[in-house]
Amino acid sequence: MINKDIKALIESREFISVATSDLEARPNAAPKFLLKVEDDHIYLVDYIIGRTFRNLQVNPRVSLSFLDSSSLMGYQINGRVEIIDSGKEYATVLKELQGKQIDLSIKRVIEGVTKGQAHKAYEMAIPEQFVILKVEVDEIVQMQPSGTLKREKV
Repeated sequence: MINKDIKALIESREFISVATSDLEARPNAAPKFLLKVEDDHIYLVDYIIGRTFRNLQVNPRVSLSFLDSSSLMGYQINGRVEIIDSGKEYATVLKELQGKQIDLSIKRVIEGVTKGQAHKAYEMAIPEQFVILKVEVDEIVQMQPSGTLKREKV
């Protein structure tokens, strides 16, 4: 299970970097929309359906990464992806995505008004075609500012 502190760090993001590779070991890293963290799973939305998606079809291993700017602690989350593009779980997650879309659009409008800065786009639209990437986390690596690595199996 992902511990509550790391879960909170993940959930504080709207997007997270996802690294994949194809069978020829050609890397690809792209930001994906973070939907939710549940137990030892992280749900992401892939609405580009491009190289990340193609790589995952042949190699389901991923590495997610982000930085906690307050502690300068880096995190790498490794796991295996299940692509969800239909069925009961997809329908359930779609409802959650629609709710999050509304919440984020409202947040962006309030941020823009409060800071007196206009965003180029206020609404996060759900594209017609997308898939859910359900990441089963098996390892979390903490990268401390000193360069020390701490690995934790999940």
